[in-house]
Amino acid sequence: MRKVKSARKLGRTATHRKATLANLSTQLLLHKRIETTEAKAKEASRYVEKIITKAKDGTVHAQRIIFRKIRDKAAIRELFEDIVGKVADRNGGYTRVVKLAPRYGDAAKMAVLELVDYTEAPQDAPQQAKQDRSKRVRGSKKAVTTAPEKSDVVEPVENETPASEKE
Repeated sequence: MRKVKSARKLGRTATHRKATLANLSTQLLLHKRIETTEAKAKEASRYVEKIITKAKDGTVHAQRIIFRKIRDKAAIRELFEDIVGKVADRNGGYTRVVKLAPRYGDAAKMAVLELVDYTEAPQDAPQQAKQDRSKRVRGSKKAVTTAPEKSDVVEPVENETPASEKE
């Protein structure tokens, strides 16, 4: 009988997919927030949730299991020293996926994957992305430069006399 597998393949072989998820989760643990495609963000979210749950045990055995998946000592140190302390009272739901506007080059669905307890305002990311995209000229990757504001313009002071009149 055919059994349905729930995980996304992400267009990669099994080993490449495993390495991709390990790298995404390492960067998430180090930086607390990453921007990637929506499918990768959702899969990495599942991957990281399991790792954080296992880390909450705090045993040496849990550390060894996690070190099989994440090979970065700095990320593991950050996980056990900082992240586990913040999420100790939480029963899952350690990550959040916030959808963004499509990527400019290929219109891929983009999202921000972030740790829940490390964000002050989760709605800032989509608004910032919209502002960045609205400044671009159609068909160009360069941002449009605007005229300087009135406060940026330096006006000459009238009290000073030119050097030629002083003599």
